[in-house]
Amino acid sequence: MAERIPVLIVAGFLGSGKTTLLNHLLRNNRGTRIGVVVNDFGAINIDAMLVAGQVDAMVSLGNGCVCCAVDVGELDELFTKLAQPRAKIDVIVVEASGLAEPRNLIRMVVGTENPRIRYGGLVEVVDAEQFPDTRGRHPELATHLRLADLVVLNKADRVPRDRLELVRQEITELIGPVPVYATTHGRIDPGLLFDEPLREIPRVAEQLSFDELLDEHDHTHDHQHDHAGHRHLHDDYTSVSFTSERELDPRRLVAFLEDPPPGLFRAKGFAAFGVAAERRKFVLHMVGRHIVFEPDSWSRGESRTTQLVLIGAGLPADAALRRLHDTVHTNAEPLDPAAMLGIWRYTPH
Repeated sequence: MAERIPVLIVAGFLGSGKTTLLNHLLRNNRGTRIGVVVNDFGAINIDAMLVAGQVDAMVSLGNGCVCCAVDVGELDELFTKLAQPRAKIDVIVVEASGLAEPRNLIRMVVGTENPRIRYGGLVEVVDAEQFPDTRGRHPELATHLRLADLVVLNKADRVPRDRLELVRQEITELIGPVPVYATTHGRIDPGLLFDEPLREIPRVAEQLSFDELLDEHDHTHDHQHDHAGHRHLHDDYTSVSFTSERELDPRRLVAFLEDPPPGLFRAKGFAAFGVAAERRKFVLHMVGRHIVFEPDSWSRGESRTTQLVLIGAGLPADAALRRLHDTVHTNAEPLDPAAMLGIWRYTPH
């Protein structure tokens, strides 16, 4: 399961900055091979032209909206092309049309029978300047935001700081603990969205700076034109690592994941559970509210040690670690097998 390719859906209304965000990911991903499905609603696929030449593999749908396809097989065919081993793709990004219905796109990805891909989350891009007007014209935006695993509050440089915070607060009231990442020009840390193969995972809780991921040209440009405000117009993301040589209580871990700390976007790793007759490794992938466990075997000589990584924007590292420590099974007696029921609920059949 760890080798499955995540499929990340990027949605948002026209002009919010989806293509700008995608282009930033393509230019600043530090070695990740990105496959793109560009979905422009119209005969002339303008968005495909904008990203052409910057991506390893691209399948363009110019005759209609992906989410309008009745048969999931059409999308599966696109994924098959991008997920074939010889393409060596690390992540697939579906840039949805501004008219797309995110719920249908999520169903298509989650419902695919392709064994080489998995759901990588819904990122909803919002124009900070136009948000009040857009919400007024499109009441369905509230529904879209509630489906999101991460909201990117783009064009943060176009509004005063107090107004930006009011927009963030309004969005938070709609979506609850889902992380909201404020940025400009679609600039978002790739490491928040997917694993970059050339970067090691931090071994301890670490605040990762956006500036570290900008290429030298962009970094110089920002210092020349926006030195004073640049760092304050982007949110950093936090990566928290948790290791336990003692087995976990599966019920407590599920409770943690079902009621995650604010700002948590992704969780990944593997766990050992203190349950009678249960000796397997359980691989975890969590994106937003989508949780998947998959039983696996420990390698020969591998220690039955739980290792989890949490990634989020504005994630309270200390509080998250305390809650994870509380999932450790401290009783000498193993738990009853019924304690695994919550894990089986999130295990694909």
